[in-house]
Amino acid sequence: MRLRVEFTTEPFDLDEAPAHALVAREVIETAELDAVDVGPFGNTAEGGADRVLTAVDALLRKSLQAGATRVSLQVNVIDDVLGDGIGEDGR
Repeated sequence: MRLRVEFTTEPFDLDEAPAHALVAREVIETAELDAVDVGPFGNTAEGGADRVLTAVDALLRKSLQAGATRVSLQVNVIDDVLGDGIGEDGR
């Protein structure tokens, strides 16, 4: 199963990227995901379900620890073929 995650962290700072945004970017860029697109107002990445879900867990934990007061995210199934890191039982 392939997933796409889209996320933003807040609070915003237009003058310089806050620590929580830098942490979130690092998590996504090092998660071995495909089609990573990071920007100042939104971020997306795609990959196998296991990798995306592991990255989302790390993203939430680390960005909140780094000062995020809100994390908005959306996860979409873009290919429901089993394999790619997730079993039939959902793990």
